[in-house]
This record gives sequence, structure tokens and C-alpha cells, in this order.
Amino acid sequence: MTQRLLKLPAGHKLPSREPPQPPGADAEEFIHLVSHDLRGSIRALLELPEWIAEDIEDAGLEVSPAVHSSIALMMRHTRRLDRMLVDLLQYSRAGRGRNVSEVELRQAFDAAVEEVGLPKGFEIDHYFGCDCVRVDEQDLHSLFAALIGNAIKHHDRCSGRVEVVVKTEGAAMIVTVSDDGPGIPPRYHERVFQPMTTLRSRDEVEGSGLGLALVRKIATAYRGHAGLISTGAGRGTTVSVRMEGVAMK
Repeated sequence: MTQRLLKLPAGHKLPSREPPQPPGADAEEFIHLVSHDLRGSIRALLELPEWIAEDIEDAGLEVSPAVHSSIALMMRHTRRLDRMLVDLLQYSRAGRGRNVSEVELRQAFDAAVEEVGLPKGFEIDHYFGCDCVRVDEQDLHSLFAALIGNAIKHHDRCSGRVEVVVKTEGAAMIVTVSDDGPGIPPRYHERVFQPMTTLRSRDEVEGSGLGLALVRKIATAYRGHAGLISTGAGRGTTVSVRMEGVAMK
């Protein structure tokens, strides 16, 4: 067998393998447009199974338990897909800082808590070292909602406590959110900030895996950082977020 080798000109260098780069503005805009258009089809898919069941019953036919179960399973997965698209839309818009203004922390916090919904048995405490910050209002709302929602969603008990603390260091704002949930092993402290990452099956905990990735994206957009703080205790998680240039003097 004759072996054919590719002969390259003298001095030719093969292109180096660059590490994958995060999506730029064009890619994020594309994600936003596609996700927005797909939601129309997803909403139709949520309604179609119910229409089919109603049409079968209107025709005088009996809908078997197996069919009802299949319809319920279809709707559950379709709702999950819709939630994922909503989170993807939010992720694509986060951190753009198009409407930076003076925002009241308490107002943004209250709106986020209302959106997340505090389950019965849970308490949330807060301490704000300042009243206002200069930030995109949607970014701050998304930050609070993602942090609080993440703490509640991944709690392993029917009751718990979440603490939100905001303080300033010069022109920087530092947000820490602590909970008394199961905690996150140190080996996963960086992994949980990767997009579409969950440590538990989506059949156990509903979620897109974009919550902490969204938090880090917002922090990075304001020249800051987001990470987990090791408490040394067996339970509990503390997320710390630093955003530069937003504190009011």
C-alpha cells in the first residue's frame, strides 16, 4: 500500500488550536432572535395536547388513562423547554447595560422576591449597606432573582432560610446570598457557573442550568466576578458577586 503524505511548503506552520471563545454580541443577538421565534411554536405545543384530548372527548370517545399520562408528560417537557427558552432569552440580554440609571436596591429586591415566590416555610433576611446603585435595572433584578431562586430551588428541605447582604467597597458593590441548603462540594464550585449545568437531574429539580451562569455574566459585564465562598460547614452555600463602578458616593 502506498502511503501518501501531505507535503507543506518550508516554513509553513499549522494553525494552532485556540480555546473556544465566549459568544460575542452577534452570537447573543442571534440566540435572542431564535429563542424569541421558537417560543411561538412552544406555546402552540402547550395548547395542542389539550385540544386533541377535548376533540377526542367531543367525538364521544374515551380518553384512556395511558393517553392522559402521555399528554401530561408531553406538556411537562414542553413547559420545561419553554422555561429554558425564557432563561436563554434572559441570558442573551444580560449585562448589556443599555439603561444604566439610579436604582433602589429595596425595590429591585422586593420585585425579585415576588417573581421567585417564597415557598411556605422559607424565610428571607436582607441587609443593605446602601440605598441605591447605578446599574441597568433589569440586570439588578435578574441578579437578585437568579441568586434567590437558586437558593430556594436547590434546597433539600421543606423549610429554610436565605440571607441577602449588600455592601460597598469604594465604587464597588458586593452582594452575598447565603442559604442553609445541602451545600455544594468544592470540586463543583467552578463548574456550577458554566451555562446549562445542573448537578441534579431535571426530573428532580426543574431548571435550565443558566442561573449562576447568568449571575457571572452580569458580574463580568460590570468588571467584577462571581464565585462560591467555602464556609467549611457541611451544609449551606454562599455566593459572592462583585460589581465595579456601580456604588453611589
